[in-house]
Amino acid sequence: MENQITFTRAGKGEHIAVVTMNRPDKLNALTKVMEAQLRETMEAVDRDDSIRVVVLTGAGKGFCAGMDINELEVLPPDDIRGAQWMRPFDMNRRADYQTRYGYFPAMRKPVIAAINGAAAGLGLVFALYSDMRFASSSTAFSTAFARRGLIAEHGISWLLPRVVGPGHAADLLYSARKVLADEALRIGLVDRVFEPDDLLDQTLDYADDLARNVSPRSIRVMKRQMWEQPFQSLAEATRMANAEMFDSIQSEDFREGVAHFIERRQANFTGK
Repeated sequence: MENQITFTRAGKGEHIAVVTMNRPDKLNALTKVMEAQLRETMEAVDRDDSIRVVVLTGAGKGFCAGMDINELEVLPPDDIRGAQWMRPFDMNRRADYQTRYGYFPAMRKPVIAAINGAAAGLGLVFALYSDMRFASSSTAFSTAFARRGLIAEHGISWLLPRVVGPGHAADLLYSARKVLADEALRIGLVDRVFEPDDLLDQTLDYADDLARNVSPRSIRVMKRQMWEQPFQSLAEATRMANAEMFDSIQSEDFREGVAHFIERRQANFTGK
């Protein structure tokens, strides 16, 4: 089977997984093969304890231009209401984050989208399900759905208002207009913008800092706290934090965090 997803390691300790959508001649438009390989790869790197950060990007000049139009023309299409797309895959994870494309938040590792070019439709969905979004200054974004006679797919009507606010979300969804990198940064759609030639290096530098200098256990817990928060009251979030703080004080990473600070040396976190 053709490899439409590639995986390499990066960083000084090779603790970073670089996952690349690899159909550059099609601006990495999504196919069923790519969809399956992406989930398989992301699940595999999440299980690998030697990997601490995941960077998702696209080969060539695009991030992901959405679903391949040739696959959209095949009738009848898959019924996305089907149990195979909506069932919980792991009962230890919140069911909200086990849907067809919504599994990034259930991963234990932070996912940084390095958006190197066009991000439309499902490409934007992947970016929004990531923990952070770093973009090339040449990037263009579009929801695309309304211009194809479609709707706000795959939970984007829930995600987008939380990222950019309800007014901007309505604008981007209803108009499906193109949004360039400078506007994306201004409205909070992306977190950082770099020159095209610098994007991957800058993203990897940031990821390497996370991988080497902060506790993987802390990130794992904080990521879960942040993605649980939309479903919690303040009191529930506080109770969760209190329970997690009790556990963290007893962890190996807490002892190492204190020791490396006092001893003025490089941290050696284990994630335990």
